Amino acid sequence: MAETNGRYDVIIVGGGPAGLCAAMYAGRGMLKTLLIERGLPGGELLNTEAIEDYIGFEHILGRDLADKMTRHAQKFGAEFVTDTVSVVEREPDGSFAVRTELEKTYRAPAVIVTAGGTPTKLGVPGEQEYAGRGVSYCAVCDGAFFKGEVLAVIGGGDAAVEEADYLTRYGAKVYIVHRRDQLRASAILQERARNNPKIEFVWNQVVEEIEGEAKGVTQLKLRDTATGAVSKLPVGGVFVFIGFQPNTGIIKEHFDHDAQGYIVTDTNMMTSIPGLFAAGDVRVQLTRQITTAVGDATTAAIAVEKYLAERRERAAVGAS
Repeated sequence: MAETNGRYDVIIVGGGPAGLCAAMYAGRGMLKTLLIERGLPGGELLNTEAIEDYIGFEHILGRDLADKMTRHAQKFGAEFVTDTVSVVEREPDGSFAVRTELEKTYRAPAVIVTAGGTPTKLGVPGEQEYAGRGVSYCAVCDGAFFKGEVLAVIGGGDAAVEEADYLTRYGAKVYIVHRRDQLRASAILQERARNNPKIEFVWNQVVEEIEGEAKGVTQLKLRDTATGAVSKLPVGGVFVFIGFQPNTGIIKEHFDHDAQGYIVTDTNMMTSIPGLFAAGDVRVQLTRQITTAVGDATTAAIAVEKYLAERRERAAVGAS
């Protein structure tokens, strides 16, 4: 049986920028706050070498920004627990039980989900076989292992182009393989990539298979999306950046979401489930940046304060 580990005013699921910012604001609001994160606080910041688009910091290392955010949240009293949330479910009184893989149960009348997402896989032969042996989903984490190699980045969005540019400091050459004939990345990132002599674009191609030998990846099997022609691209490493899937499977009750599974919220970041809020990469929005994550989190945390006050007022009226 799961152990019950106490009640809080608000539980925050996920310790990336959104979660840390929500914890800071909730703490400032004098709410008893718990943040549950499966690893070190920081989320994707820990997988990003340098941040240059967060206002006030022209250049800061991802891990340094994560550390600053963590200490700021802790300063205002947020409690941190290292564990993985398995289920968030509503109880008969309208509050929530948050259960974890370590068989702990935490309860609160409000929950803010800031659990981010996980990388989308290609789903092709060889991807799983060579994961960790030439197939990666994090350039900052693994780029240094590929010094002097010819590399391929799969994707055409901001993440793919930005990570391709980063990988040129290690790789001898970096191909950006995209299924279309133009990128979806922002103009400034496209310009940077086109001006990088180590980057070459491979248009209208999809990966059919990742091939290799005992030591790791050796080449990609590609198919032309227009002609169907098959070709081989020799590479020593493959970095996949074709999107993320929101980590919303922990929510037991049905909630409003879009076709990709991202959570729909109102302007206060509340989901269709009263008392359940969402912020950052798990919710429907135009962009997914640090700035939008902390903006969401600020709104969510302040909205939680208002929600809890109204909940207390209703309870007081009902008891009179």
